[in-house]
Amino acid sequence: MRILVAEDENTSRSVICEVLESDGHEVTGAASGEEALESFRRSPFPLVLTDVAMQRMTGLDLLAEIKLISPDAIVVVMTSHASLDSVTTALRSGAYDYITKPFEDLDAVMDVVGRATEKIRLAETNDRLLRELQAKTLELERLNSALSDMANKDGLTGLFNHRFFRELLEREISRQKRHGRPLSLVMIDIDHFKRFNDSFGHLAGDAALRRVGRILQSGCRASSVAARYGGEEFAILLPETVKEGAVVLAERIRTTVEETRFPGSGPEDAGALTLSCGVAAFGEDGSEATTLLRAADAALYRAKACGRNTTCAASGEATSGDSVP
Repeated sequence: MRILVAEDENTSRSVICEVLESDGHEVTGAASGEEALESFRRSPFPLVLTDVAMQRMTGLDLLAEIKLISPDAIVVVMTSHASLDSVTTALRSGAYDYITKPFEDLDAVMDVVGRATEKIRLAETNDRLLRELQAKTLELERLNSALSDMANKDGLTGLFNHRFFRELLEREISRQKRHGRPLSLVMIDIDHFKRFNDSFGHLAGDAALRRVGRILQSGCRASSVAARYGGEEFAILLPETVKEGAVVLAERIRTTVEETRFPGSGPEDAGALTLSCGVAAFGEDGSEATTLLRAADAALYRAKACGRNTTCAASGEATSGDSVP
């Protein structure tokens, strides 16, 4: 243990330092409060023994300065007159214990230092265990997050998967029934995706699916949820959004994909993809998850029947290009 001994009486300081060093401690002696404070400022000590009655800077002054620098430092005061007032003041100011001088023997010093060093070691052990616990907690949170992603997200696109999307749809519909807020659903299918795979290969097809997934994510609001519903089919859940707003969003995504060139199997290959989109609104087109999905799916099939690269709204007319119902 690194120990600082502040004592202006040379013989007493030398004896204390010698005894502590013989017990295996690394001891620094200081002949005044000012010298002790300078040493402490250079490199704080975990344990300090200081005489109370020193010239200019007293042990109580030194105690106050040490606690400002390092509140956790343990300070033991030594007093030659056993003044109740000085001892009480020291203890109230944060001193750990006191020793009465002159020492009948040095066992009193060793006992106090032994208790103080044990307290320091316990505190260090507790700090280490706390840091280890915090690190393990962070690692556990990271692993739980990773497991949650594995369970809830599609491994290829990073979007939510079909199972999680259906669970979220059920929850959102229950919430909408309680609060009566708008909710819309967009079903999306990549047109002729098999043709793209056949032309450019499945690796290019996987890259295209990831690219479409990123377009969906960037095109949605923070409250919206995009999912890979299966194969080349995607879905977007839009809380607080009426059907007309969902159609605008679907058209924006459809147009972005139409204008995007997707890398093929070679450095000079590139292909085009288009989307067909079907939009349905809670209440107007379905009041349960199954009926709402059925309505959006029917609108999607109608979009495909109308020539693809098109957005259809349930109970509405097909639109493509810049025409939005």
